Amino acid sequence: MKRTSNPLGPLTPIEFHVLLSLSERALHGYAILQDVARRTRDQVTLRTGTLYTVIKRMLDSRWIEETGGPGDDERRRYYRLTALGRDVVRAEAKRMQELVTLAQDKRVLARPRKLAPERGR
Repeated sequence: MKRTSNPLGPLTPIEFHVLLSLSERALHGYAILQDVARRTRDQVTLRTGTLYTVIKRMLDSRWIEETGGPGDDERRRYYRLTALGRDVVRAEAKRMQELVTLAQDKRVLARPRKLAPERGR
């Protein structure tokens, strides 16, 4: 899915999950994969190629940045949210919450849907 002109979203589901994973602390790629799987109860499993494509896009957008990790293990690159990244994930969470509220609105869901008569019968 291509990025829209709005830098704050809407996000792809993968972007949202990665930003959520980085919302608490800096993580390396494999830890992000594990965190997304854990948070989604294995409903979302990312491939490493997909993850690093998304990470590159987020680095270019300045939503995340590379940082040192515990003990500065040079074999692993750690990533953390920037202030802009935190704004992006908050805006997306709010947008999703508003969609859920709209879907739960009984006035919208309670309206019976009239079916169009079938033709040719």
